[in-house]
Amino acid sequence: MAITGITDATRAEVARSLTGKRRDIRETLFSLVLLLTLIIALAVLVVLLFNVARTAVPLLVHQGGRVLGNDYSALPQNAGIRSGLIGSIYLMIFVILLAVPLGIGAAIYMEEYARDTRLARFINTNIRNLAGVPAIVYGILGFAVFAQLLGSVTGPKVGGLSLLTGGLTISLMVLPIVIITTQEALRSVPTGIREGGFGVGATRWEVIRSHVLPNAAPGILTGSVLAMARALGETAPLIMVGAVTGFLSTRGGPLASLREKFTALPTLIFTYTKKPLPELQDLAAAAILVLILMIFFVNLTAILLRNRYERKW
Repeated sequence: MAITGITDATRAEVARSLTGKRRDIRETLFSLVLLLTLIIALAVLVVLLFNVARTAVPLLVHQGGRVLGNDYSALPQNAGIRSGLIGSIYLMIFVILLAVPLGIGAAIYMEEYARDTRLARFINTNIRNLAGVPAIVYGILGFAVFAQLLGSVTGPKVGGLSLLTGGLTISLMVLPIVIITTQEALRSVPTGIREGGFGVGATRWEVIRSHVLPNAAPGILTGSVLAMARALGETAPLIMVGAVTGFLSTRGGPLASLREKFTALPTLIFTYTKKPLPELQDLAAAAILVLILMIFFVNLTAILLRNRYERKW
């Protein structure tokens, strides 16, 4: 019986193995080029991290209380990153509460419920295109819709340039990433799992809830972490919606702060790096290291949860 599904590349590799011929020189050169690019990228990353850590670690060790406890100031002895740190945490909460549930829900509908129609394919294509749109475009959209059109709701006292506007803009920006990664995770679940659930009389939602989602959870968590990491590191859309003052209002509690001015670590870093004083440049390096550590712990949490689901299923 003839074996089907074997590609020409597989046949060539088998023939080379049987005849003892060497690997294709073009394949070897291409592998070496890829390896070289990986080494260069890692080397650049290591150099950048070393330069940041060399300045930031001594500052955080000796003056960590002042750096983490003080708000924005143009005076080095009074300057800190507290407002930016709190603002970034607020933005991360926005992504967790808005972008992640909406993205997962939309992906479940598109993959498990929607029929393969022209409209569905059109929506899928546009979602993938939106994932590649530059961040500044989302900033312009957020300024036009959330700050100008809905300014009376998002923050009438500050012209709509509020924390609520920033959170909505960032959530909108990472929403396509959550949808796409969740769709890929759902597609990776074997069809036999669904068929087995239907075979014992389970409804579609019971199959999705009890079988599909647990098996797709590692991929969904990975996509959610990528979305949160991008949200924490973006600056351009936040600048467009008003996060340039280095000020975060805390009057009236967390809910009242949503409609007031805000800042975040990326915009605070941008502000400090523009200052001519070396002490503020060092403070920017400390803020960069804190932001990297935040992203690291978010990734670590997702990895632990993913490994737990993989062991369970």
